[in-house]
Amino acid sequence: MSKVKLEKGSIFERYETKYLLNQNEYMAFYKELNRYMEVDEYGQHTIYTIYYDTEDFTIIRNCLEKPKFREKLRLRSYGVPSLEDTVFLELKKKSAGITYKRRISLELKEAISYMEYGDQTFPGSQIFNEIDWFNAKYNLEAKVLLIYDRIAMIGDADPDLRITFDHNVRWRDSNLRLEKANDDRALLPTDYYLMEIKSVAALPYWLAKMLSEYHIYPTSFSKFGTIYSNYLSTKERCRYAV
Repeated sequence: MSKVKLEKGSIFERYETKYLLNQNEYMAFYKELNRYMEVDEYGQHTIYTIYYDTEDFTIIRNCLEKPKFREKLRLRSYGVPSLEDTVFLELKKKSAGITYKRRISLELKEAISYMEYGDQTFPGSQIFNEIDWFNAKYNLEAKVLLIYDRIAMIGDADPDLRITFDHNVRWRDSNLRLEKANDDRALLPTDYYLMEIKSVAALPYWLAKMLSEYHIYPTSFSKFGTIYSNYLSTKERCRYAV
């Protein structure tokens, strides 16, 4: 098995704020943003993410209660990967409004071997040790696969300022493998966009002014949380009622 690769960008610490936009709001706001930002080098791309939880969804239920500290584990790819392609195993934490993300990159077949069969032949790494501890503590299993198309923008004057737009958000809770296609269910209407502003400091004046002028306000929207609340919680209650 190859070495776990720790790359630049494997540790993130920043503020993240979400906004839900309809088609008209997105088009107008996106056009205005082009005065200060540009689309990153990847252009529009599709993100595939497996979220892990306990058998009875302990982690997402805790997150929905909005505690001061919360964390989750996910496996992410950009596009449909082959077994040899690089994917990212990420431990995401939020504390006092600040988001911390720590991740390792590895081949998909290695991630499957570890998450599904407990293979722990990776070399020592502080981030992997944190992931492994979290995984062992909760005895995690794959619960949901989320897929969405993303456009990411970076600031012209401040490359640490990023704004992403996610649309065509869909999901499934079966056949939870990144490399396999399946029938997916829509989570949001296709004319809605989930915007997320990611910054390491206070928002620049021009951006705060734009948000005010366009009457765009923060929303508390979790993709996995919405799926659990609207679909999986009922399914879970029915399972235990049998």
